[in-house]
Amino acid sequence: MMNVLAVGCHPDDLEIGCGGTLAKLSALGHQVTMVHVANGDKGHAIIKPEPLRQIRAVEAQESGALIGATVISLDTSDLTIKSDNDELVRKLVGVIRRTRPDYIITHPPEDYMKDHMEVSKAVFDASFSATVPHYTEEGGFPPYEKAVPIFYMDTLAGVGFLPTEYVDISDYIDTKISMNNCHQSQITWLRDHDGIDFLDFVRTVSKFRGLQCGKPYAEAFKQCVAWPRLTTERLLP
Repeated sequence: MMNVLAVGCHPDDLEIGCGGTLAKLSALGHQVTMVHVANGDKGHAIIKPEPLRQIRAVEAQESGALIGATVISLDTSDLTIKSDNDELVRKLVGVIRRTRPDYIITHPPEDYMKDHMEVSKAVFDASFSATVPHYTEEGGFPPYEKAVPIFYMDTLAGVGFLPTEYVDISDYIDTKISMNNCHQSQITWLRDHDGIDFLDFVRTVSKFRGLQCGKPYAEAFKQCVAWPRLTTERLLP
């Protein structure tokens, strides 16, 4: 059994980018932890930040429960994420030391908004800092002995992202859609006010990635190429 840590920015980002892979990992008996750094409090034009923060926290828990994942919020307000924030890095170090992942999934260094890119940088930093014995964090967990591999999940709509690995999620596409559907504060808003069927959007991107690798549905990834994170072992399911 492996421990897999997935760190996304907002409460629905992991479901969009790697929900099928996380569902597959869980079904195979692996332990999945889903972390969202931001609380999503500014993701609506009508619902005010504090009630939205609470709504999105519940939605995230409901989504994770569908696959038996542990869901953790670092409860950072939207649009305030900075990778050089020592407090944020310490929180991530605590999560890494507590979960002791075999690998981490997160956003790519380049994406469509700053929050996503800052999370990617913070995860890279924290995954190394977690190995440093004299680096302290609030949880008091012992240092993790290795800087683990990092896999970057797809950008939104796959724009500008050239995958190096794919995961066949054909048997888990409906679970991926159900996980995304838990985030009704976003799904309903996008449908009613922007005319976007986001569940169809998610399914279409998964089908597009599937076409690239000869499967009905797939998710796309790139491995972080940095020493000492590389391995010859196939880690993605």
